[in-house]
Amino acid sequence: MGLRDDLDRFEAVGEQRRQDLSEFITHGDLTGSSPDRVRVPVKIVDLPSFEYDRRSMGGVGQGEGAEPGQPVSVPGEDDGDGEEDGGPGDEGGNHEYYEMDPEEFAQELDEELGLDLEPKGKRVLEEIEGEFTDVTRSGPNSTLDFEELFKRGLKRKLATDFDGEYVREGLRVAGADVDDVYRWARSRRIPVSRAWIADAAADLTGEIDRWESFEELEENVEREPVSVRLRREGIREIPFRREDERYRYPEIIERRQKNVVVVNIRDVSGSMRERKRELVERVLTPLDWYLTGKYDEAEFRYVAHDAEAWEVERGEFFGIQSGGGTRISAAYELAAEILEEYPFDEWNRYVFAAGDSENSANDTRERVIPLMREIDANLHAYVETQPGGGAVNATHADELLELFGDADDVAVARVSDADDVTDAIYEILSTESDTE
Repeated sequence: MGLRDDLDRFEAVGEQRRQDLSEFITHGDLTGSSPDRVRVPVKIVDLPSFEYDRRSMGGVGQGEGAEPGQPVSVPGEDDGDGEEDGGPGDEGGNHEYYEMDPEEFAQELDEELGLDLEPKGKRVLEEIEGEFTDVTRSGPNSTLDFEELFKRGLKRKLATDFDGEYVREGLRVAGADVDDVYRWARSRRIPVSRAWIADAAADLTGEIDRWESFEELEENVEREPVSVRLRREGIREIPFRREDERYRYPEIIERRQKNVVVVNIRDVSGSMRERKRELVERVLTPLDWYLTGKYDEAEFRYVAHDAEAWEVERGEFFGIQSGGGTRISAAYELAAEILEEYPFDEWNRYVFAAGDSENSANDTRERVIPLMREIDANLHAYVETQPGGGAVNATHADELLELFGDADDVAVARVSDADDVTDAIYEILSTESDTE
């Protein structure tokens, strides 16, 4: 195995230096990251390289002053007094991280989970001029579409041209006058005017009563198609009219901003102990990173609730705990107020709620579900965290599933341990409705 093989092997290992993304989400330390920087632990791999030995040890053979067989001391190794430079244990080990922005995180999570969320543009930022693909009847001369003008003139030429010699033969029918010939020509769909026939009659010479009737004329004279004559004689002129003029103008393109507001709701009641709170964080935090990476602008609002609801900062959202009861509808009432600041025709809106599915009696059916139906959103999601399985009174998720079923704008995910986290994220992000 040569140096090239060694280098390839080290590079292959280096590509796997970062902790697996799913493993990081389910078991890694999420607290070291910020909303705009995701820090994933890495394994450090040093590639081999040649370096000059800067020690002054004489020539390339035996070191200066050394006897054959005598060990050569290396700077930094134990000199025999039991101490080394710096001393053992002076510094802790360094933990290295691979930092990615939310856009890279979203792209890799798409690949990891097989997602393909395409953000919708909502707010119109500006209108820009595209290519000159549209036409209008007026405009500056510099934008006159000569090709369109020629096509329209040529089309008229082909539509109005006719076999003049054939019509002149109609004037040689015994007893036929200009009006008779005009009516006969029009009945045969020959686009000739009465004035043209009158001029032709005035110039007519030679045999006048050649045909006994128009029927006899048609039996003996073949009408030459316009296309045959034009191929033989060519087109000497094309009649253009003002109405044929068309002017090119640019297509107006609306550039829309892909923006989103996410309202994260968390149950902070006494039943939401540390393990449940950790599972909520492992689901909602990657969702925040993912949507930040997907959209041009992302805003996040955080609502905590027990029997009452209040808005908090992100830093305290996952750690707060109260000793109160639970009324989930209080959080949706506050979420509805918050979303009034973000009109649905300008903002994509997500409402993500999480808890242990415990709720006060009848609150889910009588208040929460009507509020979810009233709040316009791309997606409503509820994450149930029940380590070890559901409790007897944890019915909120069940009631949502019963009433919303397979609705394409409502997702319900259950997380009983860390291994369920990525499945919950997939369930939520793959449920979003395609409709506005």
